[in-house]
Amino acid sequence: MDLISILSLAAALFVLAATPGPGVFATVSRSLASGFVPSLAVITGIVTGDVIFLLFAILGMSFVAQAMGHFFIVVKIIGGGYLIFLGVKIWRSGPVPAQEPNVKKSMKYGNYFTGFLITLSNPKVILFYCGFLPSFMDLASLSLIDILVVVTTVLIVLSSVLSFYAFLANRARSLFLSKRSVKRLNRTAGGVMIATGVAIAVKS
Repeated sequence: MDLISILSLAAALFVLAATPGPGVFATVSRSLASGFVPSLAVITGIVTGDVIFLLFAILGMSFVAQAMGHFFIVVKIIGGGYLIFLGVKIWRSGPVPAQEPNVKKSMKYGNYFTGFLITLSNPKVILFYCGFLPSFMDLASLSLIDILVVVTTVLIVLSSVLSFYAFLANRARSLFLSKRSVKRLNRTAGGVMIATGVAIAVKS
């Protein structure tokens, strides 16, 4: 791979990650409700899904990813329902002062699962890696080093963009100190999470 291809990939990934969508909304909601650290688990789940679809495309298994389109209805319902459940849970949570919490292992797994489901239920991701990406990069000719470079680029760009969103949301969260403000913040974050779940479930 040449530098132009890498930069083109990075630019396309930046647009994909920065465009407001389920991944961004879920990341921001989790950061608003629980802090920056818990949102990193959501981001990790999102990026894992992206890497899986990327490898499908590189290994010539686009048909596998595309065949998953028939499974989208199930994944969308599960993913949307789970996000709605989390949103309601955040909405109803008590007004704990906004500070970085101790993250339980079960919470980490739940946040990771949330991010992973979001990617699996997002057809835009499959279209990008299995449709758009091969149009400007010869995936069949990539060497092992090239594949590592592409995967690293995906990891860096997506993680950086989503982490920036999470950081900004956490900074906003730190401004809410009173119990009343935190309660309102939780309802805002819960509402965004619920709306994201509904959008995923009903999206065609």
